[in-house]
Amino acid sequence: MKHYQQQPNAFPSDYLSHLWGEIHACPYFAINNLNRDFVGTKGFSVVFVRSHLSTVEQQFPYFKPYLDLALQPNCNAFYLNPLLLKEGSRVDPHIDRSLRSYCKTIEPPTLVSVLYVRVPLNMEGGELILKAHKRQLGQVKPQMNTLLYFQGDLTHAVNPVKTPGYRLSLVCEQYSLSEVELQEIPPFTVESRVAQSTTKKRK
Repeated sequence: MKHYQQQPNAFPSDYLSHLWGEIHACPYFAINNLNRDFVGTKGFSVVFVRSHLSTVEQQFPYFKPYLDLALQPNCNAFYLNPLLLKEGSRVDPHIDRSLRSYCKTIEPPTLVSVLYVRVPLNMEGGELILKAHKRQLGQVKPQMNTLLYFQGDLTHAVNPVKTPGYRLSLVCEQYSLSEVELQEIPPFTVESRVAQSTTKKRK
């Protein structure tokens, strides 16, 4: 893969409708738990290692077709998150290292996979910008039902969405970790502001 590649018409259209409904109905779906680079976005995150893939599929069966197609065999740890942007939302430039909250030595993922589940009609803005060392390598205009892969060490951002409606993608950071690093990663956990607030109420 040279920087990034796209696979159009990745799934049957009814699967995208199913994903949209299930993600919206999920109790974890809330204002994003991701860092301040993610402005005005919603979502939740699922952390897992390959040995617990079946647990993810039991808890979130609607992710299974995506995971079957998108997960790379050389990767063993994953950070999966639905990402919803609306008019005014944006994602500032960053390099994915979401598993660093568990293991400080982790390098960026081997690759990142993105499925565009829903895109506003005639959307303005919302393009994915890919850069390496400040040199732009790509500007990807999201297309519904396109599965995109890009190198995990690329700086990337999403331009502000200027159109009413929702831009929903399903993102998975895919890591190839050493056995020592893998020991630091939870086998399966969900990160969500809803889960955090529920935990606080119990205390």
